[in-house]
Amino acid sequence: MTIRKILAIFLIPALSIACGHADKAGDDDADLDPSKAVIPVTVTHPETGNMAQSVEVSAVSAFLLKSYVKATANGYLDAVGAQLGKYVTKGQDLFVLQTKESRSLGNTVNALDTSLHFQGVIHIKSTGEGYITQLTYRPGDYVQDGEQLAVISDARSFVFLLNLPYELKPYLEANRSLQLHLPDGSILPGTVGEALPSVDQASQTQQYVIRVQTSKAIPENLIAKVSLVKQEKTGAVSLPKAAVLSDEVQSQFWIMKMINDSTAIKVPIQKGLETTDRVQILSPALKVEDQVLLTGNYGVGDTIKVSIDTAQTDNH
Repeated sequence: MTIRKILAIFLIPALSIACGHADKAGDDDADLDPSKAVIPVTVTHPETGNMAQSVEVSAVSAFLLKSYVKATANGYLDAVGAQLGKYVTKGQDLFVLQTKESRSLGNTVNALDTSLHFQGVIHIKSTGEGYITQLTYRPGDYVQDGEQLAVISDARSFVFLLNLPYELKPYLEANRSLQLHLPDGSILPGTVGEALPSVDQASQTQQYVIRVQTSKAIPENLIAKVSLVKQEKTGAVSLPKAAVLSDEVQSQFWIMKMINDSTAIKVPIQKGLETTDRVQILSPALKVEDQVLLTGNYGVGDTIKVSIDTAQTDNH
């Protein structure tokens, strides 16, 4: 057998295998071509309605007026009728004080003359109406004249104090009537009143009084959430936020809009108001029947082939 025949025996199968691999690689390249890929997507439709752009701030419950119950002489507390959290009325007995002199001399004086009925007992009454929020002493304690025995928070002075960043002050005039969202899910209507004449140096917030009408007992220092409307539009065309895409610096915005049953194209847009879940579309003009990609729209080309997942789309 000649050398030429031997080479032919080995080279022909090798060339056949190489050609086979080349053909397979060509098929794989075709499969990986993005222009030929079909992307599963879900779609949504534009909606027309009222939109409001708002900002959330906090308000803290407080009693503006507090009255202080003080001892009127040196002595011992024989009885304490005050309890923390208890509602008291003005003039109600809270403490019974026996003066130091009566405790040391009372029995001696009564022994000398029983007709004197010397007791030296002083009844200390509530100076205001509201809830007892601080209690300092217990029965048997010795107190001095002028010492604070209790603090009464005036229930009629209950308000919320709105902590308003100073740059948001121009929006307050249109939000004089607002709602306070409490941590337990309840909502209280409120009316914005006067401003306190100081600004917190660190946060640059100014406090405004919000008066509420409620029969429920609300504790002091409870934080409520308040939404202030900055701008409002009627008849605004909007899309869910997930349907709106942007570049890295958020200077350009676009959507992927269906032009037929299987093709979506990139459409630049101009945004308007934004809420927590929707974006107003100022241009181009969209119709309610337009289909816009909701999922499967991220990181795709300007024109893509898609397959709409009808079951998932119905859920949106």
